[in-house]
Amino acid sequence: MRPVQIGGNFPVVVQTMWKDRLSLSDINDSLVKRIDNLGAMGCGLLRFAVPDIKAAEALGRLAEMVSMPLVADIHFDYKIALRCMDFPIAKIRINPGNIGSKEKTAVVLEKAESGNIPIRIGVNAGSLPQDLRKRVEEGMDTAQALAQAAQRELAVFEEFGFSACVISMKASGIADTIKANYILSQKTAFPLHLGVTEAGPLTAGVARNTAALVNLLAQGIGDTIRVSLSDTVENEIIAGREIIRAASALAEGNVKLKSSGVNIISCPRCGRHAFDTHGFLNRWMPKLYALERDITVAVMGCEVNGPTEAKDADLGITGAGDKVLIFRNGKIIKTTDAVYADKVFEEELQSI
Repeated sequence: MRPVQIGGNFPVVVQTMWKDRLSLSDINDSLVKRIDNLGAMGCGLLRFAVPDIKAAEALGRLAEMVSMPLVADIHFDYKIALRCMDFPIAKIRINPGNIGSKEKTAVVLEKAESGNIPIRIGVNAGSLPQDLRKRVEEGMDTAQALAQAAQRELAVFEEFGFSACVISMKASGIADTIKANYILSQKTAFPLHLGVTEAGPLTAGVARNTAALVNLLAQGIGDTIRVSLSDTVENEIIAGREIIRAASALAEGNVKLKSSGVNIISCPRCGRHAFDTHGFLNRWMPKLYALERDITVAVMGCEVNGPTEAKDADLGITGAGDKVLIFRNGKIIKTTDAVYADKVFEEELQSI
């Protein structure tokens, strides 16, 4: 398991959550390869829901096979958390409010402490403690309730002397997410995990997460993020990286907002297009985001948006009539037929 550092001045970590139930029969070379690819694309942590002991056994087996740090997400049964910690799990996520009595939480903390395993305290607007839920119904601000719930859970951890924790407060509302995290950031120095929960499908989810997370990250609030989408884990990672890139443009000099890797610019396509930008990007995005190079790549549809508007790109591709043009820094270097576009583009990319 490769190390990952969260908090302080370490770069903000992008994470995602697996979309399906994990069983032992799912674990094969194809799954391991896909997880390795997620790491190459910029994923620092991969979380799995662990609803029962069988899922814990499967996650433990997978953790022994991959370098990606895996997180076990557990509700209701503290014994599942205990079993997960028998394996090389990077972190446990629990909601102490539904894990059981304080004594059960203490058992989990004791084992985590002995195994040097951090814990993420997860508080959701939909599962607030009963008294706070009632106060919200009576008019209390949801963000204040989230912050109070997080502080309560943190107090339990501090009571038992456990400090290796990350805190998350998730809501589906943008304003609630911003306000709750701002409030807690003024009250504690513990690392914060950011995200808008139940954010929706790709377009809506990216818009909502961007509105909340860029605001917080640009203020220096947040140490790790997950862009929750009703979409693929790969798109969650890409969205997370681009949100950090956007925040870094608004907060120059913030060392936590490390924005490295390939910067992709592309035109939206219109009736002038002579090149299928959409299809090309769908094929190439995972490969481009896996490159450890600080370069700009332009994918344009026609000669109008080609070399001239993308003249600062280290490498670009566009259409012109029935041909495809490859260019660097505004200068055309190769002309080819569309059928050879991917091959020629790859050759030029490798030569940079």
